[in-house]
Amino acid sequence: MPTLETYEGVYLWHYVPSLPLALTFTVLFCLATTAHIWKLHTTKIWSNLPFVLGGILEIIGYVFRAVSTNSTGGLLPYVIQDIFLVLPPVFFAATLYMTYFHIVKAIHGEPFSPISMRWATRFFIAGDIVCLLIQGNAAGLLAKSETTKTGDYIIIAGLILQILIFVYFLICCLLFNMRFRAQVGESHAAAHVPWQTCLNMLYVTSMAILVRNIFRVVEFAMQSVNDTGYLVTHEWPLYAFDGALMLSVMVLFFFGTQINFSLY
Repeated sequence: MPTLETYEGVYLWHYVPSLPLALTFTVLFCLATTAHIWKLHTTKIWSNLPFVLGGILEIIGYVFRAVSTNSTGGLLPYVIQDIFLVLPPVFFAATLYMTYFHIVKAIHGEPFSPISMRWATRFFIAGDIVCLLIQGNAAGLLAKSETTKTGDYIIIAGLILQILIFVYFLICCLLFNMRFRAQVGESHAAAHVPWQTCLNMLYVTSMAILVRNIFRVVEFAMQSVNDTGYLVTHEWPLYAFDGALMLSVMVLFFFGTQINFSLY
């Protein structure tokens, strides 16, 4: 029977990770990622590639979480599952940003966007890369017990930056939506493009990622201040506010963008 073990006298885990849950989410993310690979192959919309990469990271993260069930004292599986489950939303966000650009371009709505497409591309993608670098570089610090707290703080900083960028992204989407609908509406040639459905999908998936990031900030804050915090000592919140939300993002994006923007 799996038990809690220590690594150099320190408990990495405060509960034994559930093997059935880890395997279930591994399978679910395998199915979702396979669906996105098929969609990427058929549509050739390469801006969706980060979504596939994010799904692959989720799979790796849950595989090593399953491994950790019988190796709670192992540092490598702990660090890999930790960082690989933190990073996927950064990749999902990159595709969501580019989907907004595709929507605006497809309906010739550039004049109604609160930020020019040229600068929007640079700003959001650059911000996403910075978030990726910040959170990715924290992995090395998490691997050393004496720098774990610093790694937690760096990840928190990356998550907060991602939250701020996402809030600004949502504001841009909402402003564009209101301006375009008020001045053009359904009389435009855009009536042939399900732009409102796609924007609604962006709202829902973006909110899911926002909620997940806020949860992660609180979790890492508890971990850095007090290892006995509820989110640190209980496993179900991770699956409810991270695993389930990120899986729903993959499913919603798959069904919410049934259009080949390259045709417009």
